[in-house]
Amino acid sequence: MSAESTDDPVFQLHRGGKMAVTSTVPLTSREDLSLAYTPGVARVCEAIAADPALVDDYTWVSHTVAVVTDGSAVLGLGNIGPRAAMPVMEGKAVLFKQFGGVDAVPICLDTQDIDGIIDTVTALAPSFGGINLEDISAPRCFEIERRLDEALPIPVFHDDQHGTAIVVLAALRNAASLLERKLTDLRVVVSGAGAAGIAVTKMLVAGGVNPAEVLLVDSRGILHSDRPDLSAPAAVVKAEMAALTNPHRRAGGIAEALSGADVLIGVSGGEIPESAVATMASGAIVFALANPTPEVHPEVASRHAALVATGRSDFPNQINNVLAFPGVFRGALEARATRITEGMKVAAADAIAGVVADNLHPDAFVPSPLDPRVAPAVATAVAEAAHRDGVARA
Repeated sequence: MSAESTDDPVFQLHRGGKMAVTSTVPLTSREDLSLAYTPGVARVCEAIAADPALVDDYTWVSHTVAVVTDGSAVLGLGNIGPRAAMPVMEGKAVLFKQFGGVDAVPICLDTQDIDGIIDTVTALAPSFGGINLEDISAPRCFEIERRLDEALPIPVFHDDQHGTAIVVLAALRNAASLLERKLTDLRVVVSGAGAAGIAVTKMLVAGGVNPAEVLLVDSRGILHSDRPDLSAPAAVVKAEMAALTNPHRRAGGIAEALSGADVLIGVSGGEIPESAVATMASGAIVFALANPTPEVHPEVASRHAALVATGRSDFPNQINNVLAFPGVFRGALEARATRITEGMKVAAADAIAGVVADNLHPDAFVPSPLDPRVAPAVATAVAEAAHRDGVARA
């Protein structure tokens, strides 16, 4: 560590880590010890052995999630490995506690093998009520989440995909309302076909956007079913998205996609030229979410769009995953849900949008990440949706 970093307030805050384990029971007497540990604890163990469902009542499982990464796609830093990922996972864990009242444990795995990750998380799962996958690169993240979701009787949620998608849907609902538009009438361009872009597209369709009016763009151009590179085994998810969207097989790059579009959602990290943004329809909406450098600078976007949001905290309308994941897991845990459904995600988006729906403004159509109303509203909506969708056990 350089001498400069020792005086850096960021390094000072992180020294020793950002979290610790504390006891929730007194341990000041022999009686305390006999109840919390031996011999008293043996009675609880025997009860759980006889009825495994009691683990939710008599351990921390019912309010604890694992935050799991392999360090392959950390923030915008890329594949920096499990040790370098730990500060981010600790940060995620303390956000869970601060905003959702959910305990979380960072787990950084020293493997990027799909089977190895699945086997390890499956083996660890009895210690937790849910699994939050984090910063795992695409397309591996899709298979890992799918197989864990199938294998485990607890919620599995890849936040890079679904947290972003939930908040984007919430923001777009309010943006459309502010402009007196309907989601079904919007032509949407999603720039970036990685984990976030694909999840955002699916969530928008689930929330009411017409899939025929969605164009998903990757580094090679607009996805369409005639693109020859989408036949490769590694492109199966993109091929599925090409079949879902763009039935007219529009081709070209981001400039061709944006011509006449109503909405741009950037989750790519690449730069989009102002000249392309200028061709969007009147009253356009731009969500430039790459962080720290948006695809389109907000000042540039505002010259051509009616409403603008970013992923940064120093501009209005921050689209931040912390609006979603603490409440989503709190609601899922309260319902003792076995999985997180599309209905639960849409309910979360509706709840986020609803927090500020009665007081919309061009600079405030997304709730603040610090708004204390958000997580409880999301938790209630998610728990209710879990019951409607038949995945609740409580």
